Amino acid sequence: MFRRRYDPLDYARRPWLRLWLALTFLFLYAPIVILVVFSFNDSRRNIVWRGFTTEYYLKALTNEGLIEAFVNSLVIALVSTAVSTVLGAGLALALWRFRFRGKALLEGAQALPIVIPEICMGVALLVFFTAIGLMGGLPWPLGLVPVIIGHIAFSFPFVSVVVRARLAGFDRALEEASRDLGASEWQTFRYVLLPYMRPGLIAGALLAMTLSLDDFVITFFTSGPETVTFPVKVYSMVRFGATPEVNAASTVLILLTLVLTVVAMRFQRRGQERGGFGR
Repeated sequence: MFRRRYDPLDYARRPWLRLWLALTFLFLYAPIVILVVFSFNDSRRNIVWRGFTTEYYLKALTNEGLIEAFVNSLVIALVSTAVSTVLGAGLALALWRFRFRGKALLEGAQALPIVIPEICMGVALLVFFTAIGLMGGLPWPLGLVPVIIGHIAFSFPFVSVVVRARLAGFDRALEEASRDLGASEWQTFRYVLLPYMRPGLIAGALLAMTLSLDDFVITFFTSGPETVTFPVKVYSMVRFGATPEVNAASTVLILLTLVLTVVAMRFQRRGQERGGFGR
């Protein structure tokens, strides 16, 4: 007699497993759903539901402090994303293409910003910037420089990982064919390798922007007294109570992060599924 081989999908159809998954998702996402729902609550105390209103979204949009913090976060995210994408792509290309002494050490160092606790990295950056005299009440936009450097330091390894994963499926025979047809190194990179890397570059850039917009710990340690970002501003507002205005601001940040994450995942999945040049 032969035992029937079970398909792993058979377990997913079992009621107890479905119940367990439902409870897990409820535990994970119920706080976010409650926050979004209570951002429309017509009550200043924000404890009991009093009715539906969009008043606190209007207050958040007309709050000068929130708008200034959001602009700071956007500037930091755009600049750090641009630099992180270039550095991460260059590092991924070097680790993928070349063999050199100390390559294993460089690969390990690349993973450090990903694996070490953010609190440790924030303290290290604070000590470093204080030692070189970069921390202090610098005017805008110079006050954003330490935060931008800190965000680049922890963002570009993520870009490198994504781009290198994309390069792992590249057929080097395409480069050889390009050179056989008379293309130079730059032309081969521009017309053959770069189009193939494009989905990874876009996904890595969107991931870096998402991480930058969401970051609190490193920003808290590296920002001066005159520099406030959106997550830090929301945190300062929460200390006086979770009002619907705070919930509205948090909902906007969640929505922006969710959109960027979905776009990044779509580009990364498209790049993995498609062969050739990732058109």
